[in-house]
Amino acid sequence: MPNTGQRRSPGRSAHRAAGARGTAARKPSRNQVSRHDEEAPIIPILARKVREVEAKAQKGKVGPTNRVKFQVIAFLVREERARVKGSTEMSESMRTELLKRLDGVATILAKTAARDTSLITLLEADAATSPVAQKMRRDWLLESGAELSPEELIITTQAPEPEQIIPAELAQKQVVPIQVKARQRSNPFLAPNLTPAPAERSTRGRLDSWELMGPLYKSFETGAGGASACMPLPEAPKIDRLAPPGREIMKHQARFVEAVKRGQRSILLADEPGLGKTAQSLLAASVAQAYPLLVVVPNVVKMNWAREVERWTPGRRATVIHGDGRDIDAFADIFIVNYEVLDRHLAWLSTLGFRGMVVDEAHFIKNLHSQRSQHVLSLARRIRANTPGGKPLLMALTGTPLINDVADFNAIWQFLGWTTGDKPGPELMAKLEENGLTPADSGFYPEARNAVIDLGIVRRKKIDVAADLPSKMIADIPVELDDEAGRSIRDAERELGQRLLAKYNRIIEARPDRAGRPSGPDLDIMRLVAQGELEESKAAGGGENVFTMVRRIGQAKAQLAADYTAQLAHSVGKVVFFAKHIDVMDTAERVLAGRDLRTVSIRGDQSTQARQEAIDAFNNDPGVSVIVCSLTAAGVGVNLQAASNVVLAELSWTAAEQTQAIDRVHRIGQDEPVTAWRIIAAHTIDSKIAELIDSKQGLAARALDGSDQAIESSDSVQLNALISVLRDAIVASGK
Repeated sequence: MPNTGQRRSPGRSAHRAAGARGTAARKPSRNQVSRHDEEAPIIPILARKVREVEAKAQKGKVGPTNRVKFQVIAFLVREERARVKGSTEMSESMRTELLKRLDGVATILAKTAARDTSLITLLEADAATSPVAQKMRRDWLLESGAELSPEELIITTQAPEPEQIIPAELAQKQVVPIQVKARQRSNPFLAPNLTPAPAERSTRGRLDSWELMGPLYKSFETGAGGASACMPLPEAPKIDRLAPPGREIMKHQARFVEAVKRGQRSILLADEPGLGKTAQSLLAASVAQAYPLLVVVPNVVKMNWAREVERWTPGRRATVIHGDGRDIDAFADIFIVNYEVLDRHLAWLSTLGFRGMVVDEAHFIKNLHSQRSQHVLSLARRIRANTPGGKPLLMALTGTPLINDVADFNAIWQFLGWTTGDKPGPELMAKLEENGLTPADSGFYPEARNAVIDLGIVRRKKIDVAADLPSKMIADIPVELDDEAGRSIRDAERELGQRLLAKYNRIIEARPDRAGRPSGPDLDIMRLVAQGELEESKAAGGGENVFTMVRRIGQAKAQLAADYTAQLAHSVGKVVFFAKHIDVMDTAERVLAGRDLRTVSIRGDQSTQARQEAIDAFNNDPGVSVIVCSLTAAGVGVNLQAASNVVLAELSWTAAEQTQAIDRVHRIGQDEPVTAWRIIAAHTIDSKIAELIDSKQGLAARALDGSDQAIESSDSVQLNALISVLRDAIVASGK
């Protein structure tokens, strides 16, 4: 919701101000209005509205209007909770009472979302809002007597003015390398785009009144009964004329490139990691003549992309943009830039006349509110607007497009032009209109899923297209933390459980209907308590929380993980060691050096050249036994097939990150079975996190691979881990 910080805190003064504006004639007497309602007049409104939504959900009729109402309630509960907690004027008893009432509203929201899981995405703090939702929020706040800013009073439903590619706060950071100026002087004009703009639809469509993004996500969440998420692809040419001399591409790669050759221009290339997406995208750009081509990548793979250009399109020149870009070749065909420096090059990148754009590891842009996502989407819109015909080659590459929720598709779909964020784009809308169904029809969902896939999703699994690739296995190594650090960790976990249990009990005791409730833990309230703890943990600067606890576990496991790695290296050869934290990596390197093993490392603070030298040394130097890697710095775009054993010293928070790490080794070029050894701290939250990561594998399997595998929850691993800690505390308390 826009300008939420502008609203004056409601209270007795706001209530009297509202009366002065004309509500005095119907103002209730003091014995009709409680002191609580004077302090927070929005709460009775939220309580009434949430019951309305709950009643509809019980009848299975959560239509577009009630979905909007659900989202607005969630936003206002969050706003009001922050206002109450930050107020310095109300008494502690008043604050406690108001927070209990807000918890009651939030509990009903959680139970309603449990009935219809497509509502869960609307609970997110950064969920996109429509003008209808903004207007509803404004009207409810005015009803409560709140004083709103002019920006909140005026809700515009008109299309916004064309965006500025350079935000005002970045104007001073922009650089234009000298070579770029030379290119601009040599060719100061872009080729004019003479293609007529597509005629806008003048008649009202059948689905215009429906909220469609939630149903589109749900269509993937429900799976497809065996149908994978891959558009129809042409057969590979009998003679390989796509690969350069001396190289050969696999059949699945040739089929993808052939589809681009025949006109496909927007693609989510979601092949499993290790199936050669880089090579496919470079050859696709070649057959589409999509030059100049902009490639946006994580910093760790910039140099690898330049090498791949030399391998697969040797006739094309690539330039890598570092820092302020002083050394770039502005007359190159392919411009490779990492997310971190994109902000200072927006000005000239938006005017160079690119005919194609590749976003590597596209799950990096899933957070629409991040600056890097906004920069990528802005450039894509500018490239689309400047390309004759409006059909540039746009490719999003990621083997793990889904991290925690199907809504992770959102930014990728926007990049490809399939949606605008809050509704389908014209091409997708036309496909949805054709089938004659609405989200009220069960048949809508498989048809909607197919409509999105046919726009350009390409997903192949290793087992289907690379049958000769060796097997992959994940093996858990439980370790006992029986020293002082281990005892301290278990004590901290118990204290966290008790803190969560106290919050849970306060909500249970505040519920007016508690006497009639069934015995046993209330999952909705458990989820509510865990969500609150998670938000506080993310905002906290210190204190014990789930993040600090997991870090302490990693530190306690470091010596044991390094010892196991040394045993592997001495017995089977090269090993890849992954950790999340620098201190764990430091410990591992010290232990391995003490075991007479030579190591190299990949860290986030390395230069691109140093990182590539470490990779080359590990792959090519027989004297290097172990490469010690950061999960975030080396988890993507790195080829480490010289090893077939991976040690995961610390667990990731996502199944996707774990998969990416293992697939640095399990990829095309590997000729030995791969084993990933997870070091698990027994009898701690570490064990539960491992189970949750495994359960999360079902998300991609169901949404992309057509599996009917159940998804336990769309909640994050962190949230589910906290729920588990709370459940254990409830059981231990005997309630």
